[in-house]
Amino acid sequence: MSVNPMAYEAQFFGFTPQTCMLRVYIAFQDYLFEMMLVVERVILKKLEGFPDSKISPFQIRKSTEKFLLFMKERFDHLFSKMEQMLLQLVLNIPKNVLLPEDKVHEQYPYSKEQFQTLQGEIDQLQKQYKVEVSAGQALLAELEEQKMVQAELEKTLQWFDGLENICREHGTSNLKESFAFLTQTSKKLQDILKEVEKKNKRLQKSSLHVV
Repeated sequence: MSVNPMAYEAQFFGFTPQTCMLRVYIAFQDYLFEMMLVVERVILKKLEGFPDSKISPFQIRKSTEKFLLFMKERFDHLFSKMEQMLLQLVLNIPKNVLLPEDKVHEQYPYSKEQFQTLQGEIDQLQKQYKVEVSAGQALLAELEEQKMVQAELEKTLQWFDGLENICREHGTSNLKESFAFLTQTSKKLQDILKEVEKKNKRLQKSSLHVV
């Protein structure tokens, strides 16, 4: 079998010429083997009419194998010539023939240096694209963070609005006065809490004395 890859022919046919020839070879070989088995069965059947024959089925099988080996050697020799002829004259695309899908290369030819320059530009564009994608992802993350901060600010504003309404209900409309009011109220609550804790401790001591 030929070792030439024949890639251009494979592009045109959809299969490699070597694969085609291999399948033809296997088909011929299988047919040869089948024919030898048929011939062997015919000989064995003919021998059934000669019960006194000294030829055994084993001898017939050995003779069939020898004849098959001889035929295979001749077949391989002839097939090698046929393969060479088909690969050169039938399954071969001449060097001066250009496939339709490759016409663009003829219209826009590039030298090796030009191709390398173009490849370098493509690589540079890919790097820039990756940088821009990373920057876009960072901007999206920052935008999400800003949305979260905005949501927290809106909650804070709502809290201030509620605080202002409470302060108005208690007669304080100024924000400074509102904080002073809250501070005073908080201090009163702390004093009440301390007083409650003192009373609680006294009650605990009194209960211990009673016991």
